[in-house]
Amino acid sequence: MGNPIKIQSEIGKLKTVVLRRPGLEIENLTPDYLGELLFEEIPYLHKIQEEHDYFADALRQQGTEVLYVDELLAEALTTDVMKEEFLTAILKQSNFLYGYTLDKVKEYLIEFPTRDMINKIMSGVRKDELINITMQKSLLPLAMHRPFYVSPMPNLYFTRDPSACIGDGIVFSKMKESARRRESLFMKFIVDYHEKFKTANVPVWVDGLTYPFSIEGGDILVLSKEVVAIGISQRTSVAAIEHISKNLFANQSEIKKVLAVDIPKSRAFMHLDTVFTMLDRDKFSIHPRILDRHGEIDSYTIEAADSDSRLRITHNKDILMALKSVLRLTTIELIPCGGGDAIAAPREQWSDGTNTLALAPGVVMTYDRNYVTNKLLRQRGVEVIEIPSSELSRGRGGPRCMSMPIFREDVS
Repeated sequence: MGNPIKIQSEIGKLKTVVLRRPGLEIENLTPDYLGELLFEEIPYLHKIQEEHDYFADALRQQGTEVLYVDELLAEALTTDVMKEEFLTAILKQSNFLYGYTLDKVKEYLIEFPTRDMINKIMSGVRKDELINITMQKSLLPLAMHRPFYVSPMPNLYFTRDPSACIGDGIVFSKMKESARRRESLFMKFIVDYHEKFKTANVPVWVDGLTYPFSIEGGDILVLSKEVVAIGISQRTSVAAIEHISKNLFANQSEIKKVLAVDIPKSRAFMHLDTVFTMLDRDKFSIHPRILDRHGEIDSYTIEAADSDSRLRITHNKDILMALKSVLRLTTIELIPCGGGDAIAAPREQWSDGTNTLALAPGVVMTYDRNYVTNKLLRQRGVEVIEIPSSELSRGRGGPRCMSMPIFREDVS
């Protein structure tokens, strides 16, 4: 069997994608823990599932194979040893569990059938599920503090961030926020143990489970066979970009350049793909507020220098010129979110107007609520497939955030 991973562009026809249908983890959000779990609002579970199912069906109608992360992992953990290894790794990342409590939570979870255990871990383990633990005198202070032994993972439906494919390899992200650090383990165990992946010897460009500096998939855009763009953002560090650049240049031959784009560090501009995405060979969506008053933004073209693993870095201020240079194009069109309007642009960017998912060159999926941006994209020759978004958008991520492509066709 050949390598099941091939991502050599942002726009090649999307053949296979990994999703997570929102589950009971959404129901375990409460106002007291919204900030900790990186949400501003509480989505309505029934409606968000309905919208996500529409999203998945729309992908299938375009010829895309849809895989679900929980199903893949359940298929991967075929032995009790694998199941316990995964559970141990997840609980180790749950921070405050230790000693007697850790043992009892592990005993509780290991008894579930594998698929049920995975979904229970995703949704969270409440303390009132294990009354015999909370009655222990030594644990009473812990029991009074928070409602969970294992916190829910409501961000899991944004499968783009915990891992990202580049070429025939993968990045297991080092998530910036502790609430999300467990998420990278899901694809790690799938790649290690699932029949679809384990015999392919998938290259790992960054193993965030052991690496100290943060990098997240939403900041990684594969612009072509030769060029990867990575955001220097609130969630991805300069050190990680240098690390992945060296790994790519040393361990494969196709990618020649990394374009690091220094975006504003804010919750609204969380990742590069929340302000900048590729629509076609020569078309990009951009949020105009990442540019300064001169229409400029700092970017850095990174290339291999010599045989001693050094990097050659060129500073750019003009993003158009930088893109033309690395992609070897004479013209590139930047289409502004909300048409660049002072009100529509920030409003639609907040609900992910620039977070487009390309299904093929010039064919993208967007949220229906961003009607100003969608109209402009159509006027500029882009085919736009809209999906409902009243609840999906509450998590602050769009169609690109909700999808982890693992296979795209070549761009001719």
